[in-house]
Amino acid sequence: MIAKLLGIAKPLVLAPMGSVSGGALAAAVSRAGGLGLIGAGYGDAAWIREQFQHAEGARVGIGFITWSLAKRPELLDLALSYKPCAVMLSFGDPRPFAAKIRQSGAKLICQVQSLAITRQALEAAPDVLVAQGTEAGGHGGERSLFALLPAVKDIAANTPVLAAGGIADRRGFDAAMALGADGVLIGTRFSASEEALTSPQAKKRIVEASGDATIRTTVFDVVRNFDWRGITGRALRNKFTDTWQGREAELKQRMDAECKAYYAAVERRDFDTALIFAGEAVDLIDSVLPAAEIVRRIVH
Repeated sequence: MIAKLLGIAKPLVLAPMGSVSGGALAAAVSRAGGLGLIGAGYGDAAWIREQFQHAEGARVGIGFITWSLAKRPELLDLALSYKPCAVMLSFGDPRPFAAKIRQSGAKLICQVQSLAITRQALEAAPDVLVAQGTEAGGHGGERSLFALLPAVKDIAANTPVLAAGGIADRRGFDAAMALGADGVLIGTRFSASEEALTSPQAKKRIVEASGDATIRTTVFDVVRNFDWRGITGRALRNKFTDTWQGREAELKQRMDAECKAYYAAVERRDFDTALIFAGEAVDLIDSVLPAAEIVRRIVH
């Protein structure tokens, strides 16, 4: 069902991870039989143009943070000018953008983290839902995939549902399908792919990390001055989280110095301070592989 709907051979979609899922990675996943989504992140017109150029010739889509897109709706027009086959919206009300996306011919994918968010998303009449469990890397909700997925399926009627969060190998794929998923959306495993925009140093840390070393936190959003309205993001623990987790109010009082030091660490790729979003499935990642090989291993 999902394969026919999205025009893909394998029921696997690349999560549109900001600063990770560029055009080359999206194209590689699509050429391997899945669907690659470019991660537009907080929105940058020049970057979006560049990544669609890197994906030229491949059938790809794009994903936006919905509340960020609401501030810069012209970015949706820009993305649609490249004729993406799908647009994924996460975190925010998708209803204002649904008609324009459908009119473009793209499929609308809405990511949800609770039943309340699912009901709102269904009002936008999406083609596909993504049930995202708290095991996922990056920003997310508070419910685990094992319980959330079947609950979303029960109210989704005929709308297909992809599973996301903690899936990095064939076992996770099979488990998601057994719980009623129509396919999977995968992020962290592709962060450690050859085509990902992730830095080599960050890929190495993902390969070496354990799921025990991830944490849901807001400290990276505080220091970057990003307003995620209390939503946490799962990342690899480091010296920065060890220092500031639970001390967010104090961090806000020291923003000038800490923000400067943080971005200096980002520049020199010092991941004892800088952020690496990663999900609990890092236990299952033991090497950096081509995206096509990752697709093959997860969906034979």
